[in-house]
Amino acid sequence: MSAANCRVLSIQSHVVSGYVGNKSATFPLQVLGFEVDTINSVQFSNHTGYKCFKGQVLKDSDLTELYEGLKENNINHYTHLLTGYVFAKSFLHKVCEVITDLKKVNPNLVYVCDPVMGDNGKLYVPADLLPVYRDHVIPLADIITPNQYEAELLTGIDIKTEADAWKAMDFFHSKGVKTVMISSTDLGTDDKLLGLGSSKIDGKKTALRIEIPKLPASYTGTGDLFAALLLAWMHHHNNDLKIACEKTVSCMQTVLRKTLEAAQRQAGEGNKPTVKELELKMVQCKKDIEEPVITCSAQVLES
Repeated sequence: MSAANCRVLSIQSHVVSGYVGNKSATFPLQVLGFEVDTINSVQFSNHTGYKCFKGQVLKDSDLTELYEGLKENNINHYTHLLTGYVFAKSFLHKVCEVITDLKKVNPNLVYVCDPVMGDNGKLYVPADLLPVYRDHVIPLADIITPNQYEAELLTGIDIKTEADAWKAMDFFHSKGVKTVMISSTDLGTDDKLLGLGSSKIDGKKTALRIEIPKLPASYTGTGDLFAALLLAWMHHHNNDLKIACEKTVSCMQTVLRKTLEAAQRQAGEGNKPTVKELELKMVQCKKDIEEPVITCSAQVLES
């Protein structure tokens, strides 16, 4: 199926200014040919890395009402579902109900779950979301893209070595997840992060590692962009994890590098870029998203 016939429902955060959540995921998916419908789990003025933020949190009853509108008009047929940041346990339970119903409407629906919970040892959602993700969301997912900390939380495995990471990915596979991509780990070197991926689809197994150059800046919205790009490239390349991973990571590198270069120009020589200046330069990277140049190669491991 061509992307022109694909419809993605994306349920995650929204910001008026900047690029996180649906603002980070929608544009690249559209550029790569997908129709995208969005439900905003929260609507904030800006991401929470600024000195303040204002806005609203969608309630589970609001999600029910929105989905019922889609259903009653028979416009709830999607080829893909993408979920990201959710703040409330009750809302996440309602998301599970929506996923289950969407899979009844289209049994071939591909569900990509970015289990946004925290990073670098710190939770930024309530702890009571963890068992919901682990026991209810993960078994519904086809693709999951946790970072190292989120993989540790969901599996209960302390990831200190690559062997630990493979055990964690096997845990996800045991729950029915076909493709697992730990988007970043600190198992690399001083100047490179390490991404690890595993897929088990139609009897074919693939395991890979990919080194990701570190850049001297802190960004937001990168996990949301990663999940959206992986969704797109897995579809475009018939679930070939190696090619999808290489295009996803290489595109990410280009976007982040160009964002940093622009931010440094704006900040001026010798000045540290501000949070605003480090907002992802998504529109400026349109061509790079459409036709990424492979700069990061994945190493396929023998099973």
